[in-house]
Order: sequence, then structure tokens, then C-alpha cells
Amino acid sequence: MKTLIRGGRVLDPESGYDKIADIMIDDNVVVEIAENISDEDADSVIDASGDYVMPGFVDLHAHLREPGFEHKETIRTGTRAAARGGFTTICCMPNTRPVMDNVEIIKYVIEKAEDVSSVNVLPVAAVTAAEEGEYLTDFDALKDAGAVAVSEDINTVMDSRVARQAMRLAAEVDIPVFAHCEDKSLAKRGVMNAGNRAKELGFYGILDSAEETMVARDLILAKNTGARLHVCHVTTKDSAELIKFAKEKGLPVTCEVTAHHLILTDNDIDGSDADFKICPPLRDKDDVEGLRRALADGVIDCICTDHAPHHKTEKDRGFLEAPFGASALETTVSLIWSELVEKGVISPIQMAEKMSLNPAKVLRLDKGVLQAGRIADITIIDPNDKYVIDSTKFASLGKNTPFEGREVKGSVKYTIVAGKVVYAHKDGNETIVDKDIAKL
Repeated sequence: MKTLIRGGRVLDPESGYDKIADIMIDDNVVVEIAENISDEDADSVIDASGDYVMPGFVDLHAHLREPGFEHKETIRTGTRAAARGGFTTICCMPNTRPVMDNVEIIKYVIEKAEDVSSVNVLPVAAVTAAEEGEYLTDFDALKDAGAVAVSEDINTVMDSRVARQAMRLAAEVDIPVFAHCEDKSLAKRGVMNAGNRAKELGFYGILDSAEETMVARDLILAKNTGARLHVCHVTTKDSAELIKFAKEKGLPVTCEVTAHHLILTDNDIDGSDADFKICPPLRDKDDVEGLRRALADGVIDCICTDHAPHHKTEKDRGFLEAPFGASALETTVSLIWSELVEKGVISPIQMAEKMSLNPAKVLRLDKGVLQAGRIADITIIDPNDKYVIDSTKFASLGKNTPFEGREVKGSVKYTIVAGKVVYAHKDGNETIVDKDIAKL
């Protein structure tokens, strides 16, 4: 099958290519990018006039919940949400039940994803058994089984001796460590950012230092061990400064930020809507501005979703009792386009860099580029399409978004994985294609 994508603005962040051009795909590979490619041999033609054509987006941080929490999300529904959100590859975090701490669970997730979805699913394995922070898992075996990184996710490894052992082993095995940096003792009982808004609402706050002390510790341990450290969902400007310093010293460190931490502040929380309860918490205006600068300056490498779906009944428990997290796979692209690209914080090609190229580099994947001879993972965005975020239309089981009712621009028009259209939004109609369906 040959597919021609005609007349889009093609962006390749690796080469800097930014032109109106056509793309010819043969089977699963891009074979040509040029102007005025003949459609004589094409089996299908996608009109991308006025659209941006980017390498398929890679999300380093998503929660698919399966196995164990299928009432929140399943691998099928989560990957459908990924396709709808423009992501061709996603990493799923290990805090399932049972935890992804052994080869059997890693293989289960990979095989299930291969059965039900065309989106690439890459599992992240737990650092310690059952994420209890004590006994290291078998990094070598987990990597061989298909794990692309190790992480304790929200369950930070608090014992510094164990954390150092983990980084030393990760360096030996050559697998990156994804660190959720939060000192649990400093964050204890906190439900939102420690600040004036928390005082007004009468809620326990989570200090900036809860994140920053662990960022500093893990950077020091990475320096000590040579581990490839990836700091998850940075939320404070001082965390970004610490990471900048480490990079200047030549440490192999990368980091990510979410759309909600780039857009919302703790002042957006009214105390009645638990969809704003996120971990790490929404910070203040100075932190948001600092994160935006760090993103634009290249200190922050990646934009991720931290997709954390929950059942409605869980979020309806109220702000104090509800679980942390937001459903984000289907909103991130439009939010980044509307709030950062349209407003000149980053350019369209920087968006492709932060959401395609750099995440692929973190994992050393052969993805994140749009060039002849490479796999045809592609995301096409209509920059002018305005719509209102409506969680009832989500493919995800998780409808918990703090952006409900927000008007945005920049909708995903097509998601293409290995040359196959897995999501299409055309003439007001949406189609999501699972792996067991041959074509649209």
C-alpha cells in the first residue's frame, strides 16, 4: 500500500526541515519527501493542506492501569486514547496490580498491546519488588523482556542507599531511570501546592522542597554512578535550575514537563473539583513561567502527558480523599498548541522536538524523525481547528480532566503508525482503528 500525504507543512526536528511538501509512504516506510510528488502510484491520498505534519508523538509517561485497575483504564482504551491524542508510541508506568516488577507482567503488557492496538506500547518496569522500596528487581531480565526504563513512579525510592544501588545497576545494564522526585516525608498529608491558596482552602500543602531535595539527591547519585537519569514531570523553576546546572556539568540527565504544569497554577483550584488534584501538584505562577522558560531554552527536554485516568466515583470523593491524576492523552497536543505554540513560547518545530525527537532520544529509539527511509510514524495537526474539550468524547475510560469546557485550537487530524492510519478526524467524523481492523 502506498499513501501520499499532500501539501502539508512538514517538520523534521532532527534536520530542521520545515517546508510545504508531500510525503510518499510505501507500506510502513517514508520513501520520499518532496514537492509535487505524483499521486499516480498512490493507493490513497491524504490532503494535509494547511496542516502541520510531524513525526509521531512519543509519550514517555502514561498510566494504562492494566493489569489490576481495569475500571480506570485498559490497554485497549488507553491506546485508543493515545491514537486520538496523536501519540504513536507511549511508555506505560509500572504501578499496576500486580506491579510490573517481573518478566511475566512485562510480557503480558507487550503481548496484550500487540493484540489490541496499533500504537507502540513500551513498558517501564519497577525499580523494586512490588514498588516497596527495598529489593531491586532484575533489571537485566526486565530489559531483555522489553522494558525500556525502570521507575518507582509515584512511589519514590526514599532509601538513598537503595536508590544508589538501583542507579549503579541501571548504569551497568544501560537502562534509564525515570525518577518521580518527591520526598514523601515533606509531602505527607499534602493534597496541593503549599502556598497562599492552600491556606485559604485549609488544605495541607506540598512544599517545593519535597521535589527539589529529591531532584538534587538523584542528580548527585547519577553523577556518582553514571546512570542515565530522566526526571519525571518537573514542576518548579528551581528543579529546572538544578537540572540545568547538572547538564552544564555534563551529567547524562534529561527531564520532562506536562501540559497541566505549563498552563495551570494552584490559584485555579477551588477545592471542590478533584480533577485539579495532581501529583506533583500544580504550582504557582512563578514556577509556571520558569518552566516555560526552561522548556523554550532547552533545559526541559520533553513534554509528556502523565496520563493518569481514574473512575468518576473515585474523583467524586472530594478533594481531600480523591486520588491524584488527570486524564491527559487526548488533551495535551491541543493544549500545547493553543497555550505555547500559538502564544510564541515555543515554535512548531520545537513542539515536534519536545514531543517526538527528544523523547525518542531518551530511550534511544529509531523514532522521532520524519525522513526518507525511516518508519512512517506521523502525526498531522490542523492548527486552525477550534473545539471545546469535552471529556464525554474521550476514548479513555478516565474523564478526569481539569480542562473540561476549555476552548482550544490545534486538533489531531491523523495519527499514522508504521504507515497505517490508526486515527482520522475528517469532516467532523472520527475513526479510531484498532490493530484487529485492517483499514478505515
